[in-house]
Amino acid sequence: MPIRVVHIGTGNVGRLALAGLITDPRFEVVGVCVSSAEKVGRDAGELAGLDVSTGVRATDSLDAVLALAPDCAVYCAMGDTRPLEALDDCRSILAAGVDLVGSAPGMLQYPWQVLPDKYFAPIEDAARASGKSVFVTGIDPGFANDLIPLAFSGTCRDIEQIRCSEIADYATYDGATVMFDVMGFGKPLDEVPMLLQPGVLRLAWGTTIRQLAAGLDVTVDEITESYEREPAPETFEIAAGQVPKGSVAAIRFEIQGRVQGRPLIVIEHTTRLREDLRPDWPRPAQPGGSYRVEIVGEPSYTVDICPTSRHGDHNHAAIVAAAGRIVNAIPAVVAAPPGIRTSLDLPLIAGTVLPH
Repeated sequence: MPIRVVHIGTGNVGRLALAGLITDPRFEVVGVCVSSAEKVGRDAGELAGLDVSTGVRATDSLDAVLALAPDCAVYCAMGDTRPLEALDDCRSILAAGVDLVGSAPGMLQYPWQVLPDKYFAPIEDAARASGKSVFVTGIDPGFANDLIPLAFSGTCRDIEQIRCSEIADYATYDGATVMFDVMGFGKPLDEVPMLLQPGVLRLAWGTTIRQLAAGLDVTVDEITESYEREPAPETFEIAAGQVPKGSVAAIRFEIQGRVQGRPLIVIEHTTRLREDLRPDWPRPAQPGGSYRVEIVGEPSYTVDICPTSRHGDHNHAAIVAAAGRIVNAIPAVVAAPPGIRTSLDLPLIAGTVLPH
């Protein structure tokens, strides 16, 4: 008996997650909710980029898809620019008696000691009252800096530091809102974008640091953040638009979880729009981009994760990976105890082999 699923949000991650749901016999897509008027009424297969007709037409009403009484909702709506609305959507879904898996809001990956209780307590209350669970995940924040480092840490006799890095060229990433409004690419260097406002990096990746600390059974005393940026040497074009000369064209930031005065857990991002920018910054393990987990201890590890795809570049492959993690987690989340679930308390989530 397939799991009846409704899907919410058909952006970069959502479109690929929807494709995964439609092509996987474990699931039956019974409803799709979208945010733009031009997508209303379109078939789920078309919105997923598939050459199939499902008979499921998109609506812009969350209440309408919840009224279908699905087993699970996949929530891939934008959370970066509307965190409070996304949190309220999650509460509504759980209160309707529907399990929830998604890519947003990212703070729900591990909200304890990161968010004030008033923001996630209503979600926990709704989950307990309905007997349902919620799991938010992705690649980074997500499995590249919680599941993978914790798996390797389990072989170590001693750990001095865990560093998780994303090193990527974002020139082909076509999400203009994330690129320009959230990250500040193409903006003057004297303008501080949403992501680099004081405390935002600690909030966005504090979930990862707190989750790793919980898995390692240590207490993080302090979380610090820092960043540097590099201007464009001339005007050039990227998938999301134009990057004027002198505007932000590369960013490197670091969030440290400090224990007894030393950086035990470090999250680092090196993001360029051209590979020739800042050659002194970390370089990816493959052209375009990769993820890296470094453990200093006994033994020490350097693990490079190089996503590739038959249908796109490294950025596309990473989004496919995030969508795959979401879709494959659905059976485990439906079976899980009520509440906010994390990588620490779900079983190992494996992929599936589709019929060919």
